Amino acid sequence: MRAFRPTIAAVALASLVLAGCGGGDDSGGGDGEKSNPKGQGDEQVLASTWPLTGLEVKKGDSSTLDHPVLVAKIDNTSNSAPQIGLSKADLVVEELVEGGLTRLAVFYYSELPEVAGPIRSMRASDIGIVKPVNGEMVTSGAAGQTIARLNNAGVKFHQEGTAGLYRDSSRSGVYSVMANLKEIAANTKAGGDRPKDYLPWGEADDLPKGQPATSISASFGSHTTTWAFEDGHYVNKNTYAAADDQFLADSVLVLEVEIGDAGYLDPGNNPVPETKLEGKGPATLFHDGRAIRGTFVKKGLSGVITLKTKNGQLKVPAGNTWVELVPNDRGGVTFD
Repeated sequence: MRAFRPTIAAVALASLVLAGCGGGDDSGGGDGEKSNPKGQGDEQVLASTWPLTGLEVKKGDSSTLDHPVLVAKIDNTSNSAPQIGLSKADLVVEELVEGGLTRLAVFYYSELPEVAGPIRSMRASDIGIVKPVNGEMVTSGAAGQTIARLNNAGVKFHQEGTAGLYRDSSRSGVYSVMANLKEIAANTKAGGDRPKDYLPWGEADDLPKGQPATSISASFGSHTTTWAFEDGHYVNKNTYAAADDQFLADSVLVLEVEIGDAGYLDPGNNPVPETKLEGKGPATLFHDGRAIRGTFVKKGLSGVITLKTKNGQLKVPAGNTWVELVPNDRGGVTFD
């Protein structure tokens, strides 16, 4: 086999063609493919990766599916044990609810479990959490004020009483609602478009060195979520998930956010907080046993999250990510 050796003329011609395509304007940052390896802009790359993890799809498959992103609201107190379906999730967002406790917004797209839960109610906080990917909520319901706000924001939701949501008689009271996400997905009207990337995905090799961090504490007030870096993953040490159904995070992303008042009380007369996932604030990315500090920016409730350090853009290594939306006035995050 003879090697192909281009002639000088051919090389010159190719150079002229490339120069013409580039337009001579390098204001966009120059080497765009290197600076944007996983997406949030490169359509060719986006088509070959999952929007909630940045991982490559299997050869011959597509990341544009016939259902939307489904976001299940799952209880995160001892009453929820065991939580079911976390191991099938692409991404999890933990948010503050009343009493200083938390609830999980669990994102499903690449895989849909037949059982997930226990399913609890929505909050106005969920608008900014799900809007960037046009996610549809899976919920037991919500207060009237919350439903009105989600409707006004164009957030679709599936609540108890619709196909796929049912009561598990082995669980008690409000903790008995479970979801068959495959059945729910079959009754959605997909738009046919691939969702946007939820985070700016990249490569682990491109991360700054950061600081050692093998244990993490994310404080919400009455509840603190703790993590340990073990065997290449971050393990939630105070999870309520079943032992064989835990979410093993490749990365933990902590965003310190503003908390407001949703304007009403829960049944126990506790003020209902509202997480404001927009604007900008401190961010800490944990990956491979180290911490990288930076900032996040999110333009409006529908905007995507971008990250940066003092040296430039910060990308999250492709994989399963747990996002902690910690109040910016309650201790934030500590690690060692």
